[in-house]
Amino acid sequence: MLRRSSRPLAAGLLAGALVLTACGGPDKPGAEAGREGCIRHFSPDKDYFPVKSKVTHAANFSLRYEKSYQILTVRQPYPQAAPESYVLVKCGAPAPHLTGELAKAQHLTVPVRSLYSASTTQLPLLTETGSAGVLTGVADGTQVVSPDIRRKVDAGRISQYARGGTITTEKVIGAHPDVLVAAGFDDPQYPKLRRAGIPVVSDAEWLESTPLGRAEWIKAMAALTGTERRAGQVFDGVVAGYTKAARAAAGPGKPVKVLSGSMYQGTWFMAAGGSYVGRLIRDAGGTYPWARRTGTGSLQLGFETVYAKGGDARIWLTDQKWRTTADAGAANPRYAHLAAVTDGEVWTNTKALGPGGGNDFYQRGVLHPDLVLADLTAILHPDRLPGHRFTFYRKVPRG
Repeated sequence: MLRRSSRPLAAGLLAGALVLTACGGPDKPGAEAGREGCIRHFSPDKDYFPVKSKVTHAANFSLRYEKSYQILTVRQPYPQAAPESYVLVKCGAPAPHLTGELAKAQHLTVPVRSLYSASTTQLPLLTETGSAGVLTGVADGTQVVSPDIRRKVDAGRISQYARGGTITTEKVIGAHPDVLVAAGFDDPQYPKLRRAGIPVVSDAEWLESTPLGRAEWIKAMAALTGTERRAGQVFDGVVAGYTKAARAAAGPGKPVKVLSGSMYQGTWFMAAGGSYVGRLIRDAGGTYPWARRTGTGSLQLGFETVYAKGGDARIWLTDQKWRTTADAGAANPRYAHLAAVTDGEVWTNTKALGPGGGNDFYQRGVLHPDLVLADLTAILHPDRLPGHRFTFYRKVPRG
């Protein structure tokens, strides 16, 4: 899975446990750590996690620290799934004595040396913590935006293991990465990989309902790579930027009415009010007719319904790669009747595209909702962020 759309846990939710193992380089190896961060002389009384991540916004994962291992629990690894826990043992420490569900876990350790990524949304979590060197596999490199990672893919230093969306199981087993980080969806190949000794850990950030909750999954990735300190610094910066943009948007006056989404195969997919996109629009000082719908997914609506309730919105936020508004009319003649097309503004989140067509809005934008919110605030309230330089959104010229 290359692109994804848009709850602290009770201690007992430790189903489907898995323990990961590998050696690598954490933020600051202690005096008793070996050359690559592994513990050289183990002491059961020593705390080997001097830097600990604290989860403050994400609701779908939690971290619990012991002295030589930590437990990463994902409440919903994919829709309707039972919780899964992964025991991450510090390299060089003995396997812990586990009870209950965790007693069935495999005994492996972290930080990992080689990581296969199932989603391009995970790549900024590695690049911005300085741990991209552990990346040895991506599902499909054509959608990668990062120039450095693309160069490694093109040079064959990073493998592509799921071109066309289908995992080549033999290829993954042959490479035997320390971990495959899944994309919050199940796959029939995952049990085969686990039986072959390859841990599969779920990165289910797309099931978070808030932008900062999604961004905080950088801390889950940091648990695998030993980059807790840097992950905390990055996330604190995101929170500060998001707060600043939200304050700029929270000025006087009524919320600005917008239209969001677009048609796909005859259906308009509209973000529910409780969704990631819905929260961004609200925090940017905007509103739309479905903002009170509390679901976290997308609403499937007919064009007539959208036009009747939202056709008068003068700003349309979409994800289409249109060069001009004439392209919108060519894609669907009914779009030409929308106020945003005839005498308003159409904005698309396709400003930062990679050479293969990958959209950085769905990569770096997931980690940086602060930059997304700043763009939206400047669109809805241009006077509140004068001179703003857009990162992900661009205005579609009239044509």
